Amino acid sequence: MFPDSMTAIEIASAGGPDVLRKVTRPVPVPCHDQILVKIAYAGVNRPDCLQRAGAYAPPPGASDLPGLEASGEIVGMGAGVTRWKKGEKVCALLPGGGYSEYAVCHADHALRIPEGLSMKEGACLPETAFTVWSNVVQRGQLTGGERFLVHGGTSGIGMMAIQIAHALGARVFATAGSDDKCKAVEELGATAINYKTQDFTKVLTEAGGADLILDMVGGSYIPRNISSLAKDGRLVMIAFLEGPKVELNFAHIMMNRLTVTGSTLRPQSDVAKAEIADEIRKKLWPMIAAGSVAVTIDSEFDLTDAADAHRRMESSGHIGKIVLKVAEAD
Repeated sequence: MFPDSMTAIEIASAGGPDVLRKVTRPVPVPCHDQILVKIAYAGVNRPDCLQRAGAYAPPPGASDLPGLEASGEIVGMGAGVTRWKKGEKVCALLPGGGYSEYAVCHADHALRIPEGLSMKEGACLPETAFTVWSNVVQRGQLTGGERFLVHGGTSGIGMMAIQIAHALGARVFATAGSDDKCKAVEELGATAINYKTQDFTKVLTEAGGADLILDMVGGSYIPRNISSLAKDGRLVMIAFLEGPKVELNFAHIMMNRLTVTGSTLRPQSDVAKAEIADEIRKKLWPMIAAGSVAVTIDSEFDLTDAADAHRRMESSGHIGKIVLKVAEAD
């Protein structure tokens, strides 16, 4: 059994990290095809900070609480759920609500934690794995032998992308902003580009151009990305830390047969997310079990210290994932 109420962290109003506050909320009730998870750890992601700032509203029907991924134990199930049993340990992609002791999600958006990983490591996987796999492998169509550039190489997304690309046999490049961060991406098998002292466009052009670029910066990076692509290259956008608007010469895109695309994970349908989850279970989880892809954790904060976790995220000093500890993991 589980209690009627729970501790959660809500966004009091749009603003900085201090608007995150501890509250008591009713424990959510799983609807049809949903499971209720007693959370052990929750991952912290850039979209959480954007939601807190008032720039990324949750989709209709989702919890207003931040938190897009978590690990924990299934303690309840709605009608129609047949693939899970109470007591099973999972990591789950959430539409929101991860900054709490309990959260609900679609049953097909949960995955068993890969063999050999802890609950803490499991909480770092869903948002990152779904985002990278769907954009680099499915949308970006990366294959072995291609040249791949990822910006923000020491973010959770960046480190996952480097490892998946390396495991697929691609030649990987990654931008980072310090010697320590460059060393971290090199240890994962990427050629590091210090964006403060090097021009990534020059580096990629000299290497023959990127076949695929995964970008979360946007702004001034967009035309530079276009110039960095080889013929028939692909640019996949997943965020716009510098903004989404820029002046761009489309003649270069046409002459070099480039593809510019992108996606946002959270608003996608339950069916689309379930399809991504199925492919992750079949293809990415074996990479993790084999040790080809691992989780790097930068720091851990208690749930009630979520504001400090957001400050760490927005400092851009982190290398790897930031997690919130919600409860003692068995």
